[in-house]
Amino acid sequence: MKSKDIFSRYSRQIFIEEIGLEGQRKIMNSKVLVIGAGGLGSPVIQYLAAAGVGTLGVTDFDEVELHNLNRQIIHNENSVGKSKVKSAEEFVKKLNHHVNFIGMENKIDESNAEEIISQFDIIIDGSDNFKTRYLINDTCVKLRKPLVYGSILGFSGQIAVFNYDGSKNLRDLFPEPPFDENLPDCDSLGVLGALPGIVGSMMANQALKIMTDLPLNVNQITLIDTLHWRFQTIDF
Repeated sequence: MKSKDIFSRYSRQIFIEEIGLEGQRKIMNSKVLVIGAGGLGSPVIQYLAAAGVGTLGVTDFDEVELHNLNRQIIHNENSVGKSKVKSAEEFVKKLNHHVNFIGMENKIDESNAEEIISQFDIIIDGSDNFKTRYLINDTCVKLRKPLVYGSILGFSGQIAVFNYDGSKNLRDLFPEPPFDENLPDCDSLGVLGALPGIVGSMMANQALKIMTDLPLNVNQITLIDTLHWRFQTIDF
């Protein structure tokens, strides 16, 4: 992009004193991986693409279903039956064709996690099961990658930044995943559609702060209760 086009497109970010042109350049040079193109991944993908992230990787092995559409806002009725990665790519290209989109239609597992994660600067976990979350965390610790973590259920959410600049990680907060893999999830108990928009936007905000070297409060988890509209931050 030409300098004048960059300024015109991203001027409202550049006007922020703490970001400026230098911060925008950092955003445009960043490589970010979003794991999951569902409820949390959708707003993250949307806002990072809008912000001008240079390289945006998205991995997901699922297809868009009708019941996804109440919360997975980058997909639409014409996306039903299509891979979420392909749908996400179409959305990003329409929003900001300057973003280098890297789509991976496969599941993160022990055989590929290190290879995939090593290619990116910042990892954003929008997965929906404990096994994947802990695998992502452990791989980020091994590779020294900052991890933006979020989870949602019903009216409640959580967000934290792990493994950033020597900070603690998921296992420092919860040493082991729950033994019961049949714990309630969004498929069984549901989720209000706006909740992942709130939590995912917060995750995108944290990722942008990492890219632009803005101050972050680490070794904290924020608990979000949108039913009673309470936000609580706990140090760990």
